[in-house]
Amino acid sequence: MSPEEQNLEPEIAHILSIDVVGYSKLLVNEQIELLNELKRIVRETNCACAAEASGRLIRLPTGDGMVLLFFRSPEEPVQCAVEIAEALQSRPHIRVRMGAHSGPVNKIVDVNDHLNVAGAGVNVAQRVLDSGDAGHILLSKRLADDLAEYSHWRPHLYDLGECVVKHGFRVHLVNFHRDSIGNPNRPRRIQDAEVSASARRKQVDRRKYLWLSAAAIFLLVAVVASYILLRAGSRKSRVFPEKSLAVLPFENLSEESSNAYFADGVQGEILTLLSKVASLKVIGRVSVMRYRDIAHLDLKKIAEDLGVRYFLEGSVQRADKKVRVSAALIDARSEAQLWSESYDENLADVFKIQTEIAEKIVARLEANFTAEEKAAIEEAPTTDLAAYDLYLRGKALIARIAFESSRTNDLLKAAEFFQQATERDPSFYLAYCQLANAHDQIYFYSIDHTPNRLALAQAAVDAAVRLRPDFGETHLALATHYYFGYRDYDRARQELGLAERKLPNDPFPIVLTGYIDRREGDWASSTERLQRALELDPRNLVFLKNLAHTLNAQRNYPEMRKTLDRALAILPGDPALQVQRAGIELDARADTGPMRRAIATALAKDPQVGSVIASEWLGLALCEGDTASASRALAVMDATGAHEEGIPYPRDWIAGVIARMQNDPPAARTSFLAARAALAHIPTERPNFAEGLSALGMIDAALGDKENAIREGSRAVEMLPTSKDAIVGPILLQNLALIHAWTGEKTAALEELTQVTSKPSYLSYGQLRLHPLWAPLRSEARFQEIVTSLAPSAR
Repeated sequence: MSPEEQNLEPEIAHILSIDVVGYSKLLVNEQIELLNELKRIVRETNCACAAEASGRLIRLPTGDGMVLLFFRSPEEPVQCAVEIAEALQSRPHIRVRMGAHSGPVNKIVDVNDHLNVAGAGVNVAQRVLDSGDAGHILLSKRLADDLAEYSHWRPHLYDLGECVVKHGFRVHLVNFHRDSIGNPNRPRRIQDAEVSASARRKQVDRRKYLWLSAAAIFLLVAVVASYILLRAGSRKSRVFPEKSLAVLPFENLSEESSNAYFADGVQGEILTLLSKVASLKVIGRVSVMRYRDIAHLDLKKIAEDLGVRYFLEGSVQRADKKVRVSAALIDARSEAQLWSESYDENLADVFKIQTEIAEKIVARLEANFTAEEKAAIEEAPTTDLAAYDLYLRGKALIARIAFESSRTNDLLKAAEFFQQATERDPSFYLAYCQLANAHDQIYFYSIDHTPNRLALAQAAVDAAVRLRPDFGETHLALATHYYFGYRDYDRARQELGLAERKLPNDPFPIVLTGYIDRREGDWASSTERLQRALELDPRNLVFLKNLAHTLNAQRNYPEMRKTLDRALAILPGDPALQVQRAGIELDARADTGPMRRAIATALAKDPQVGSVIASEWLGLALCEGDTASASRALAVMDATGAHEEGIPYPRDWIAGVIARMQNDPPAARTSFLAARAALAHIPTERPNFAEGLSALGMIDAALGDKENAIREGSRAVEMLPTSKDAIVGPILLQNLALIHAWTGEKTAALEELTQVTSKPSYLSYGQLRLHPLWAPLRSEARFQEIVTSLAPSAR
């Protein structure tokens, strides 16, 4: 059948879906032998032979089974199922389940000019099959109603009622069994649903009187909700790009659960390949990885959340030196399966599989495919499977950072994996790009802010440039290196422009440009770019938190509330997010109540969460003058103390501040001296570390060493002024204002404070009103004017 001969009009097919129960637990050779035996049984059934002889049978493989499509009578799939079940009675090692349905299908020709079938009929048959256990022959009610007209079928049809299956789809099921054919037991899925329903009914009975007493309220709520939904529906008639796609997490079917990183790696590489196609919109990996439990997801809801029309889902099974990858393209609106295929190959062919899947999706969506994009997709990243395995392990650790895991340990371990990958294959340019990125972040986040670490990043990025100077990943690695390593924003921008063109669906070039805008003080552009990055990666909490920080610096608290509410909708139980959201009221209105309640709730649920929210807990306690609570927060804080945008505040510094609030000068001095000893190496070992010099200046001011304090604080501001870094610069200037305030130079302090508050910065109305560090200035009229300028009524 040529493409011109395709029958675009749907046709009613009578469909039998079959799969092998426990298939994924078999060895690859056992799977092959079992499927071959099942195929022979199916071909030898009288029903299949007759349909094939008349040219009215289509057989489609599904990886762990098959689909048979008959076109003459609704009896054919059930009669075939009976013959298969009879043959399998002498082969107990083959355990299958079967599902049958009558429905519309379209015959199509795929990109290999092979006959294929798509349509709602096939999808419903699959849903029916998914509901059964070993031995079941389940029918859709539509097919069962047709069979009920025949006296020889009617006595063996047992109505099971509706069942909720994959993606929330509801199907009305009928169980067929007679004598020793079929499985007379109710499917486990239905039993589980009935148990849940029974529990819910008991709960309803216990609360019935409450429902009755609240009927009027519910009626009112329903009316209001209907109005809101109608309004929302008129606003949210969202039209998603026709060629928009989300690659959902691939299921790990390997024996070892530890192989999950490999399944994620295959999915991630397919996503990366597709993201290079400019005519597609492909959602970023962080967002899609939040949808692991595919079987219980509502695809239409996910499509709304992500803004896409299509989904690619699949599975990966790795065993010894073999790999099986199955993939399917789903239309989110109809939940119809548009394409599917399974690959059983040697592990060395995994790159070929990834490329072929990406190319078939591009062809199926009729996207434009440039020669450059095609070449980029078809190039294998390495020929060394062990190096590739190490690379995937490193990427899995990097990905965890986006889900709020430990940055320090994950970055250091990831760097080790990437280093080992490049040692095995010195031509593995992607591993060099990731290695440079890991080293740069280790350097930038002060995990190891040393010349040696920067040199390691430089060596890795140089290798990537030598191997692939004009690839998008190389340009992105260079941009990251210039940004994290040297704060060279001009050269970083140049590389980001090239990266964005070659990686059109990668959100990181966009978001990194937004970070540069923010550092350079273009807050409006930064906000716009972060919002654009979120269109490609809408459920990326790191992006959302950065957008919240950007809005916070602009003191745009209404939009910040919306942004954090959006983050909480993704991760509603996250205590750090809940505390951050409540903290807006402290900054905006000097209202500590919401934050106090949020922290108390978090600690009551899990005392261990104290270490996660220690900095916020400490800040609240200091603002409320609660030294006992401040001491408890300090007790669970990390051994290195607190950090704000790279500025180190040792634990002994915090202990000194608390002791000063408790009017204990000797204890305060002892703590401040210990804090100074912890940072004393900075002027000689890291003389260009502005953030460290600023912290040292504050300690010296607390110790009464006015000359050194002002010199260190001033030097920090000179090295990193607001004009060079609009995030850290204002904090350093704010610290210099505190140094001047504590050393009696109030005029200079108020001048610097005016500069800080006249531009975007993290310094807020609530902090100036409440934090004890500003106590030396509170009696000054000009200070009160500054505070008033940030008051809610003034904004």
